[in-house]
Amino acid sequence: MPSDVEYSPVGEGLGMRDFWLYVWLRRVAVIAAHVTGVGLTIIISLLSRPGTSLFSWHPVCMSVAYCFCLTEGILLFSAEGSPFCCKSRKNKVCLHWFCQALVLIVAATGLGFMVASKNVSELPHLVSWHSTLGISTLAATVLQAGFGICVKFPKLLRLSPSSPPRLKLYHATCGLVVYLLATVTVVSAMFSDWFQATVRGVAWWAFLLLPLFPALVVMNQITNAYLPRKKITS
Repeated sequence: MPSDVEYSPVGEGLGMRDFWLYVWLRRVAVIAAHVTGVGLTIIISLLSRPGTSLFSWHPVCMSVAYCFCLTEGILLFSAEGSPFCCKSRKNKVCLHWFCQALVLIVAATGLGFMVASKNVSELPHLVSWHSTLGISTLAATVLQAGFGICVKFPKLLRLSPSSPPRLKLYHATCGLVVYLLATVTVVSAMFSDWFQATVRGVAWWAFLLLPLFPALVVMNQITNAYLPRKKITS
């Protein structure tokens, strides 16, 4: 039975000039998100001075995991401004798996350095909002990876044929939650004593706002790809 409801694609109803302007703005936004993610990773790594202490490796690992790997692992599916836009879907999925595996490995390493640093300094664990958000982000990352495994190997896990479409939606939704949690965690790190002693003034406010831009781009990409848009009744 045909449905009396259909979904309008993004950009429908725009004139040709407005449509190309919309496409161009989306492309610029995606490229800017790439640059922001890479830039944040490099700057935070430099500010951390890796090797000077056990703690110094924690910001490095976490910025590489979430600002770089997680961002690139999601944006590679974007049709606008992605360096992998000409790759096949299969190749993009493989790259996505590689990026997400790096997220888990590097984030777990960063957690290990943080725990070791706290133990050496004999400081208590999970006493700040940043640490609580960080653990929540890691837990959500593991859950998201679990959904990804189910999407990738439905036959091996003996899932019903109707499961993969729903699992893709769950995987994408959980991925969005992970990215937003990671963004809030990164922002909360900028209120830490270490970061406020390192960065001050206008630069601190710039760092506070920078992680929000890639989050908006990622949120727009996922919601446009998986969530229902404007309904048109026939």
